Formats: sequence, C-alpha cells, structure tokens
Amino acid sequence: MATKIYAALLRGINVGGSRKVPMARLRALLEELGHGDVRTHLQSGNAVFAADHGDEESLAAGIRDALEREFGFTVDVLVRDGAYLKAVADGCPFPAEALQGKQLHVTYFSAPVDAARFAALDQAAYLPEEFRLGDRALYLYAPEGLGRSKLADALARPAVTKGLIATSRNWNTVTKLVEMTDA
Repeated sequence: MATKIYAALLRGINVGGSRKVPMARLRALLEELGHGDVRTHLQSGNAVFAADHGDEESLAAGIRDALEREFGFTVDVLVRDGAYLKAVADGCPFPAEALQGKQLHVTYFSAPVDAARFAALDQAAYLPEEFRLGDRALYLYAPEGLGRSKLADALARPAVTKGLIATSRNWNTVTKLVEMTDA
C-alpha cells in the first residue's frame, strides 16, 4: 500500500484548560504508532501524518486508544485523507472567498448524515445563519462567528448528533489542513 497523507481531528481537547493534550506529545504519540511526517496545527487537535497501512477508522481507533492510555481520558478522533479534505473544501456551498474565516465552519461527522436528522430545525428562525450538508460534513455560515451562533448551538444538540462523532473547524483551519495534506 502506498503512503497516504491524513489529518487527525481531535474533538474537545485543550478547551477551557481541561482535557489537555500538548501538541508535542501528540506528535510523539503519532510517531510511536509508526506514522511519519507528523505535524500539528494550532493547539486545538489538528495533526497531519503519513501512513502506509490502515484505513481511516482503524487509524482513528489507534490514535484514540493511544491518547486514552497516555492521558487517562477518551478523546473522539476522526481521521480523513487529504483528498477528502480537499473535496469538502472544494464543495463549499457558500462564497468562502468573500467571507472571513470565523464566519464559515465545517463540522466533520463520523458517518454520513441526511436531511431527516435536521428536519426539526426551523432554519428560517436562525437567519442570516445557514447550514448545508455535504459528504460526512456540514457547512455552517455564522456571520457573527461560532461563539455567538444560535444555530451552532441547535446543531450540537444530542438529538441532532446522536450516534455520531462531530467536530468543527473554522474555514481558516479547513484550508490549512487541505494545504498540509496536499501531497
């Protein structure tokens, strides 16, 4: 199998001083798992690595297990290859080039989602905020940013995300991960 470049997206670490995972230790753990060309982006759980074995699910499970052994808590991990990340960025239904990075977000899901999951949400009640579905992803336009987004809160409710791992990145991080995984 040829070497492939992946991004590991860790959910809910280094937020508010809890669930700390130092990026230097994350890089070392990935290398201990046999991955090469390991790099991290920001402190919020974005790592890029090369692997010549495994699939996204088994790679994510290996990282999750290593993190739990090292830090004593479970971290949800999604692994996506560079081609997928590029396709998500290229498929953005909003005018990304005209928006600030804090206004546009992608939530990556562990499995495909369909519109039925979001049927109870009255999208018109949240305007001018909007969302659109993609391939195991949701695009969120939040003109005032994620921290002030009422729609983001509604989308994160357990009834919507039940049974899924979901983790969001702003557009600046989305495009940076595409750049970092472009082999």
